Amino acid sequence: MNRQENRCLIASSACCFFAALAHLGCIVFGPDWYRMLGAGEAMAQMAEQGLWYPTLVTLSIAVILCLWGIFALAGAGVIKKLPFTRPILVVITSVFLLRAFSFSVLMPSFPDNTLTFWLISSGTCLLIGSLFAVGTKQEWSKLTQVNA
Repeated sequence: MNRQENRCLIASSACCFFAALAHLGCIVFGPDWYRMLGAGEAMAQMAEQGLWYPTLVTLSIAVILCLWGIFALAGAGVIKKLPFTRPILVVITSVFLLRAFSFSVLMPSFPDNTLTFWLISSGTCLLIGSLFAVGTKQEWSKLTQVNA
């Protein structure tokens, strides 16, 4: 690309890929990783029992994070623009920021997750969402519907 690449979107992409790898680590390394990363005892026990549910949920999250990382790279100008890059970056930003600020509402639905998990995961989502927000704002005029 001729233009300078967007560091915030590149960083948000790296964060998404790293988070996807951490999720894949749960699948590969099993229940101890589910526990270590705060997925809750129920998910760890299901993984111990060889149930498909933890793998399916974790793999789905990893795929979504990889797709979001790819869209961040497209928005940053590192790779070719993808269809609907601008609105998808807005949605990704919104999801991360919504998750960051809604942990107190979500906590009762996941009683196995520790407060440490909620604080770290929410802080991480705030960081990544902020990177997406700043990077998207910086690229906004270049991410028009015509070329996005």
